[in-house]
Amino acid sequence: MASEDALGIKIPNNARIIRNLIEGAELLHSHILWFYTLTALDYVDPAKALTANIADTYALAQEAGTGTADFGAIQQRLKKFVEGGQLSILTNAYFGHPAIPSAIPAELHLIATTHYLQALQVQGDAAEIIAIMGGKFPHFMTSIPGGTAFVPTEEKLDDILFRIRKVAEFVNTALIPDTLALAGFYKDALGYGGGVGNLLSWGVYDAPDFDPKKRFLPRGAVLDGKLELVDATPDKILEAVDHSWYDSGNGLNPSKGETHLAFTEYDTNAKYSYVKAPRYDGRPMEVGPLARMVVAYLSGVKPVQQVVDLALGKLNAAGKPQALLSLLGRVAARNLEAKVIADQMEGWVGELIAAIKGGDSSYFTDERKDAGSGAGLWEAPRGALGHWATIENGKIANYQVVTPSTWDLSPRDADGKRGPMEQALVGTPIADPEKPLEALRIVHSFDP
Repeated sequence: MASEDALGIKIPNNARIIRNLIEGAELLHSHILWFYTLTALDYVDPAKALTANIADTYALAQEAGTGTADFGAIQQRLKKFVEGGQLSILTNAYFGHPAIPSAIPAELHLIATTHYLQALQVQGDAAEIIAIMGGKFPHFMTSIPGGTAFVPTEEKLDDILFRIRKVAEFVNTALIPDTLALAGFYKDALGYGGGVGNLLSWGVYDAPDFDPKKRFLPRGAVLDGKLELVDATPDKILEAVDHSWYDSGNGLNPSKGETHLAFTEYDTNAKYSYVKAPRYDGRPMEVGPLARMVVAYLSGVKPVQQVVDLALGKLNAAGKPQALLSLLGRVAARNLEAKVIADQMEGWVGELIAAIKGGDSSYFTDERKDAGSGAGLWEAPRGALGHWATIENGKIANYQVVTPSTWDLSPRDADGKRGPMEQALVGTPIADPEKPLEALRIVHSFDP
């Protein structure tokens, strides 16, 4: 996208739709992986599932609207893990931690642990969607300056649609019910972990006119904790290196950025990070699903407003979207976004089929200049992603990237302003300093 902007390339409509589909599959893979494989054990104790009553587990699953499984067989597998002393993929769980509420029924622990195991397969289904269109996953190969090298056949579209429906079913019958069921026991997490109160989204899923404000999840920003939408422009970004191990120019816009490594020592009063400190109009900015969902909510995107309002109602925070600016809000936003995108994917396949049936056979264009400067501003699953390219005589002269984790994990700047994750950790209640699970939850909520 940076190359296309620099060289004046406009990609064909079919390529736009295919990129949206690949992006959607990337997000679904990432969010399912994040909630279950990387985060679930922050909130669920598989050991407590050993005492679950199987009949009650089925009843609770039906009440919650979640899919059922052979809960008895899963429980027996867990017992064999524990009895054999080999906890396998559950080894690093904080079993019996006081920050996991004792009020959570054993049956809910068993349901969530069952979905934890099922998610390993569902991630594979999402990855296969990407591989079919992208040649492989990760680092798919078919999106190139000018469009896409993937030309769909009817058979491949069937393969994609089959997997989209499988993943969407899991999101709607496992991920969302688990999120809402567990959130009710963690309402205290609405009271801390909010971070800096500044949110940035470059927007994602292009519309036919390629206007970033009209993307399905549009471009925009929220500043100073005020839930008021403002425009977002890359011209207001400057990167500080006061506390970063670089001797690059300080306060440069990424279009003129430099990356000169200069490690000294770890000193939190001086330099303590390999991450630069990007600032938007002087502000640290949180990026990611929370930013995308809040910007889309304020932009009037109906599917986003519907799921957010539903979740806020379940948390006794109806009509209070500011509650999203918290640890629980950040966790919920990622999973709610997975539902929004899972529900859109089949429609995007239909859009592609309609274009093909209408006679559109263009997927790539080679019309371009051989010099220029441009920016590719998009959203990775983790958040706002910017690539800046300067091209001279058909070759890259300078290239800079500001990743989502650069925004979220940024150190302090010259004014002492902490980055989003560093600020979010301030004031976190810790029950056991030797096992700081609550701090781990904050870190995991940013998916660094």
